[in-house]
Amino acid sequence: MRELVFVKSKTLKWRDAPDATLTSATDAVVRPFIAARCDGDIVFLHHDFDRLLGVGARMHVVDEAFRGAATNPFAAPFAYGHECVAEVTSCGADVRRFAVGDHVIVPWSISCGSCAPCAAGLTSKCASMCVDKPLAAFGFGDAIGGHGGMVSDTLRVPHADAMLVRVPEGIDPLSLASASDNIPDAYRTVGPYLERAPGAPVLVVGGGAKSIGLYIVGIAKALGAERVDYLDTCKTRLDLAEKMGGNPVPLTKSASWFRRGRPPGRDGYPITVDASSTTAGLTYAISVLAPGGTCTGVGFYLRRGTPVPLWKMYMKSATLRVGVSHPRADLPAVLALIEQGVFDPSKLNTLVADWDDAPRALLEHSTKVVVRRPPLGLAAARRS
Repeated sequence: MRELVFVKSKTLKWRDAPDATLTSATDAVVRPFIAARCDGDIVFLHHDFDRLLGVGARMHVVDEAFRGAATNPFAAPFAYGHECVAEVTSCGADVRRFAVGDHVIVPWSISCGSCAPCAAGLTSKCASMCVDKPLAAFGFGDAIGGHGGMVSDTLRVPHADAMLVRVPEGIDPLSLASASDNIPDAYRTVGPYLERAPGAPVLVVGGGAKSIGLYIVGIAKALGAERVDYLDTCKTRLDLAEKMGGNPVPLTKSASWFRRGRPPGRDGYPITVDASSTTAGLTYAISVLAPGGTCTGVGFYLRRGTPVPLWKMYMKSATLRVGVSHPRADLPAVLALIEQGVFDPSKLNTLVADWDDAPRALLEHSTKVVVRRPPLGLAAARRS
């Protein structure tokens, strides 16, 4: 088969690899036909991130985990891609929920669905899969990977009945290009909190996690937030935020209200999100919380000793949440919003390219890059 490999900064290449095969009765093999670039991929696709992290670790500026390939998930080379919609091509004998030809979402992290962390919704911390590594994921280096990438002709999915999520009838699979990670990552920042505080205003500091911040806008509005203020320095993303139903707030160097940690024209927010991946953005998102509010950080905070305004949090009785997403747990709620027609993630597919053009397209400077090819149509062939 052919798979896309991350070789080094600004270099993705096709290579031949053995076909994925069933190794357990609970496996499925799938053929991805839509794949998307995750926001986090931009840091290593556009920059010599592996070298910078290694230097930073040796200088004790970033976490020691990035000192070498054994613990650095971005160490090249590796099979690329961890967001896809795929077609099932074969199933193990114990797979009951899926059949050849089904169209499915494949979550980025591998989970068994039956251990204590999975039962608690922490599917990315599956006790069965995270035995000697902190995570088990598609599309990363050996530190958490070795499971294949999603821009490939075939992919083996362990624990298929627990892992896979069927594409609902009537939903264009193209709208689910980032359902493996970025869309449910956005949902977890606002969904549980708007359920407890219906209609609450939301603030998002955008810029780093480029599409996640914008998905948050659309999801928060779909869940009934009275107002979603979106801060960013980029006019393109500000325009997209307005398209998703948000209130775009340009962030300029002269914005003294940002430096002082003041809300832009309102009282504090019960719900804030930092999608800037910066210390300044995180500090601001915490500073403008209302008493008892929750701030979620969805970016990478790699700096050792990242400063957090704990006194401000203490005085506000605030909560800060950071960490990996758990897509398998949140996908049902995300799909419900899409099926209801109140949230349309396809509005953020700013570049849709041909599958064969993936090595070039996935390096483009666009908010959400998607590559696609036709499915095989195995379900129709099975029925006939």
